[in-house]
Amino acid sequence: MTIASTHDLFIFDLDGVVYIGPAAVPGAVAAIGRLHDEGLAVAYATNNASRRASSVTAHLAELGVPSEAGEVVTSAQVSAAVLAERLPAGSAVLVVGTRELAAELTDVGLRPVWSADDEPVAVVQGYGRDIGWQQLAEGCVAVRAGAWWVATNADRTLPSARGPLPGNGALVAALAVAVDREPDLVVGKPAPALFEQAAKRRGAGRAVVIGDRLDTDIEGANAASMESVLVLTGVHRPADLLAAPAHQRPTYVAADLGGLFTDEDARPVADGGAGWRAEVDAGHLVLRGAGSSVDALRALCATAWRLDGPLPRLRADGEAAAAALADLRLV
Repeated sequence: MTIASTHDLFIFDLDGVVYIGPAAVPGAVAAIGRLHDEGLAVAYATNNASRRASSVTAHLAELGVPSEAGEVVTSAQVSAAVLAERLPAGSAVLVVGTRELAAELTDVGLRPVWSADDEPVAVVQGYGRDIGWQQLAEGCVAVRAGAWWVATNADRTLPSARGPLPGNGALVAALAVAVDREPDLVVGKPAPALFEQAAKRRGAGRAVVIGDRLDTDIEGANAASMESVLVLTGVHRPADLLAAPAHQRPTYVAADLGGLFTDEDARPVADGGAGWRAEVDAGHLVLRGAGSSVDALRALCATAWRLDGPLPRLRADGEAAAAALADLRLV
């Protein structure tokens, strides 16, 4: 039994799971291609509001991943839909973001504007590399004037080949400081809307979310009552998983997307790992046994998640355990 054999829709996060910057994550293209070859449904849910679905599919095609625009659900799409449900057609909405985000508003009958002098009734804020003081200033004026403020997402960072860089959440935080309040609504993950929309489009009965972030992908999957896989190719690492609060704990963990097709990685994290045991001994969380490093991580999490209070210091009992902790960067 594998994760691939027990689900009917695979909802992928993009940054840190399928690609990092312009390059594919190693093994991602082959894994998604195998899902297609086996006739399994695939969808992509991204908090990145700087690109339209067509741009995402074009990027995936460049990497060798076949996809259709209808498979992609973006926080910009859902934000525009939410605004269209609330506002009369033609309403002015100030964009703190990209032209692509503005185009999503146009598609649903709203009027994107770039100045608070246009008296917008709402502000929508999404990630863009070129967002600077001027756009934040217009957003500040509009929000202080009473505009309804929607953030496409609140990711504090985004992955890159150089490590985590500021994400939309960092820019939202800057505006929040200036206006002395938080957005009225955050649409993207960890809210469940993107995952629910993806499942609705495909008529899925048992979807699984695959992501690299506990605070967006995994928390969002839990909010949508979906199973999830944390892959260790992006932002969050084994130490983060070990310390994850209950609402951010995934069903499964895998080194990469190849884990969708292995029996080992179909073992729920909470069930522990084959060949390993983790026990609290003299104030330490002690790892004993032998096997794969990811199974060692499962064993550690299964025990740590049952504990009350702070996580004990880790200790290895034996060379195999020491090697596993080193491989997981837990020492």
